[in-house]
Amino acid sequence: MKDLNADIIIIGGGLGGVSAALAALRMGRSVILTEEYKWLGGQLTTQAVPPDENPWIEKAGSTASYRQLREGIRNYYRRHYPLTDTARGLALLNPGSGNVSPLTAEPRVGVAVIEEMLAPWHGTERLTVLLNTRPIAVEQTGDRFNAVEVESREFGPLVLHGRYIIDATELGDLLDLGAMEHVIGAEAQSETGEPSALAKANPMDQQAVSWCFAMSYHPDEDHTIDRPVDYDKWRDYKLDFWPDRQVSFTGPDPVTLEPDTRPLFAGDSDAEGVEDNWHYRRILRRRNHAVGHFPSDVCLVNWPQIDYCEGPIVGISPEEAKRHLEGARQLSLSMLYWMQTEAPRHDGGTGYRGLRPAGEVMGTLDGLTVAPYIRESRRIKALFTVTENHVGVDAREGLVGAENFADSVGVGSYRIDLHPSTAPRNYVDIANWPFQIPLGALIPERVENLLPACKNIGSTHITNGCYRLHPVEWNIGEAVGALAAYCLDTGETPRGVRETPEHLSAYQDLLRQRFAIPLEWPRHIYRTARLELFGRAD
Repeated sequence: MKDLNADIIIIGGGLGGVSAALAALRMGRSVILTEEYKWLGGQLTTQAVPPDENPWIEKAGSTASYRQLREGIRNYYRRHYPLTDTARGLALLNPGSGNVSPLTAEPRVGVAVIEEMLAPWHGTERLTVLLNTRPIAVEQTGDRFNAVEVESREFGPLVLHGRYIIDATELGDLLDLGAMEHVIGAEAQSETGEPSALAKANPMDQQAVSWCFAMSYHPDEDHTIDRPVDYDKWRDYKLDFWPDRQVSFTGPDPVTLEPDTRPLFAGDSDAEGVEDNWHYRRILRRRNHAVGHFPSDVCLVNWPQIDYCEGPIVGISPEEAKRHLEGARQLSLSMLYWMQTEAPRHDGGTGYRGLRPAGEVMGTLDGLTVAPYIRESRRIKALFTVTENHVGVDAREGLVGAENFADSVGVGSYRIDLHPSTAPRNYVDIANWPFQIPLGALIPERVENLLPACKNIGSTHITNGCYRLHPVEWNIGEAVGALAAYCLDTGETPRGVRETPEHLSAYQDLLRQRFAIPLEWPRHIYRTARLELFGRAD
């Protein structure tokens, strides 16, 4: 077993892990970054989900390096793709022209841009990236993590030693491996005081995972896949709260919970502004490119219909988790097969046999993403826990704006968006104010040198619904990477940074000045948010 050493060990190469690495490297620290799968980028790449962002993202509400990532994606298309002159000239180019985000794109492009951002550090010998590598054990002494044992498909077992360990895994793996205090599932209202929390805690109530997939459409061809093993089960499957069979074009509206039917196609597949499933998460639009270069658009399927609610994947045995992940795959394949063979067509027929799994875009053979889309993780027991009462509009009872945190390390904004869960339970969708990220939520109660950088921060089941999205995860990772480096530079602990005014001020100045991380929202954003929520700005 080989030992490797670095100042900072980052386990998990999603958006939080990548931004943590970049921050630490910029501060002169050495980093070992591992990723379970073959690509860096997490929910943007291996899970292929277009970024869920605040409505002001082009001008406010993100760190400078996150804006660099976004512009890098646009510029990658400009440099390497046969864009039309019109598309190339768009300052706010949306490569896929999807309705869900101002930046829908192929996951491979996200991978390439992340590699470009990391490229300057490889030659310094301060960065080691280990792909296809997963953690299997931790070494601890009291309240300190000393090392993480990992299994690499390429190099075999390795022991990674670092002075700071960052858990940027999608499920908070190190919290479990290290027997570190953490929470899973839904807390009780008596614990959190949140109006939307459950009357009784349920650790097994966790947001559904979704195994997304991509597809192109070739109306004169037949690309019908083999009938999935569990197709008969999923074709007739219906949750009590679901308005129709789950494998259909009908699901619950996230806010009203009323039936919401959205066809695959509503008229011309090339039209703009069409409210159908094809345009919603389209990640490649062929008309943005030279005529004939791409035979079809490509659409990402990340719809409520593939939310898997039969069971959670944390807090259970590895065998059960594996069974549920395979169940999620079977649900997604069944949805594809149903659309190919039995779905009602927009022209009155049955089945879209020309739907083709776009594996070349996903980096797979079956068109499914490399990894499942994870919405909820183990969460640290932190010095401070963000609750609905800090950010929710109704929970704030007439107060304008979210709680102001003196230890803010960044900002974010998104509705509290909880997908159907494994209870099973329907959507929970709550309006909230643009919010801050408190440093206290990033520091464990006990362990001194492990920091979270993904969905594993001190949030609740409820507030995870707004702190889990792309720009917020990136901000969390960047703040944590800078915090670890700052602590190594000063000899202070993360807890000490938060509790010592001089250190907290110096650390926040570092975030503002060196990393251009906004720690509060501009006042006009709250006026805009209030106008949208209440129809008035003052």
